[in-house]
Amino acid sequence: MSAFRLPRDVWRLGWVSLATDAASEAIYPLLPFFLTQVLGAGAISLGIVEGAAEAVNSLLKILSGRWADRARANRPIVLGGYALSSAVRPFMSVAQSWTHVFGIRFVDRVGKGIRGAPRDALLATLATPQTRGRIYGFHRGMDHAGAVIGPALASVFLYFYPQQFRTLFALTAVPGAIAVALILMVREPHGPAERSADVHGSRTLNSPALTRFFIVLSVFTLGNSTDAFLLLKLTDAAGGAQFVPLMWAALHIVKAGVSFVAGGWSDRVGRRGVIGLGWSVYALVYVGFAFSTSLTALLTWFLVYGLYFGFAEGTEKALVADLAPAANRGFAFGLYTAVQGVGSFAASLVFGALWTVFGPVVAFATGASLALAATVALFLMVPVPRTYN
Repeated sequence: MSAFRLPRDVWRLGWVSLATDAASEAIYPLLPFFLTQVLGAGAISLGIVEGAAEAVNSLLKILSGRWADRARANRPIVLGGYALSSAVRPFMSVAQSWTHVFGIRFVDRVGKGIRGAPRDALLATLATPQTRGRIYGFHRGMDHAGAVIGPALASVFLYFYPQQFRTLFALTAVPGAIAVALILMVREPHGPAERSADVHGSRTLNSPALTRFFIVLSVFTLGNSTDAFLLLKLTDAAGGAQFVPLMWAALHIVKAGVSFVAGGWSDRVGRRGVIGLGWSVYALVYVGFAFSTSLTALLTWFLVYGLYFGFAEGTEKALVADLAPAANRGFAFGLYTAVQGVGSFAASLVFGALWTVFGPVVAFATGASLALAATVALFLMVPVPRTYN
């Protein structure tokens, strides 16, 4: 199945994600500079802002996932989540302290937490066991395509209007509104495939294999701190933030290209190998960031970092869909992102503290070690999904 033959509603959800990421990713790569240089915050504050924002996003996905399993219609939940994020994001333009940024990012991630698991469960109803990798890979690819467009436009804007960060943040209202309009075009399937007759689902996942995967994933996420620290080191090496959004866009070009391919690859060769490859790349990149200082070297490692996302993100979701009971996929996706978010919060706080006390070398080396440990555990603890037996 090529991307052009995917279900129409998969394409619609892809365009929604593209527009949303164009808005959010125009802001995100500038936040480290905006927080530390414009608002005067430190590395620990950066860790708190990003770690807490992602943690609340992920914890809410547990509730929204359970809600998705019980609801007869998921599109209103998805619409509400996108609308909330799109409404609050432009207020970054009037932030006067790191606590203001914290509040705005917090509400933005609440919106993401509301929409994420129901959307992923909706995608699962549009896929078969043989096409899950392609569909989730395609969706992540569209996500990353938006993350190319947003930072690229931000770089053009800052080239002509240097230091006008607040005006740029306000303009993100435009793609946010487009995303909300697009979600209204998505049609809800009347009878979700592979779903049990009990719309409330069971209270447990009843999947030991999925539980083991979540345990392994928690080890990886403890070393998976916010990308803001990578951007902070890049910004320091570049001597300013003007071209950082362009670097962020280049990263997402790699992410998008690999995501489109890796999802289909995992349908053929299996999920574990593709995920393990992605996690190994992550460890390698963190070692590179630990010991590199020049802009050329850091930018090279940063682009290699895109391979990790392309191999791992969509494939992890496909593995969750493989291992979760059909009636509880919303809950399973909620738990998946909760593990990621809570781990990222802890990782970001620890990383910020290690950076402050011991320096960036120790912080990046710690993340690399945890990623390698998780890669080994993935093959030792998580069985091959039945689909591939």
